[in-house]
Amino acid sequence: MAERTSRTPLYGIAVAAQLVDMPEATLRLFEQKGLLEPFRSDGGTRRYSDDDIERLRRAGRLRDEGMNIAGIGRILDLEDENAGLREELAAKREERDI
Repeated sequence: MAERTSRTPLYGIAVAAQLVDMPEATLRLFEQKGLLEPFRSDGGTRRYSDDDIERLRRAGRLRDEGMNIAGIGRILDLEDENAGLREELAAKREERDI
């Protein structure tokens, strides 16, 4: 059995919407606008991971602060890029210290 990670698709759209306290239509809109891309089962059912849930929560907070969808997308992309760069830097530091 595969190990569960934060990227493991677990939640259907109804459960995901409940976890982030948003209507299912908002999750579909965020997907349509490119804010996230949930896993799709062979039958086409959306499956959201813990990472997707956290991204939806961040998007919801930004929306609540008055940010439009384009701005939310840009901020989320920059946050993801920043996190990736931090991971790369940490890995390089670890290699150097070994």
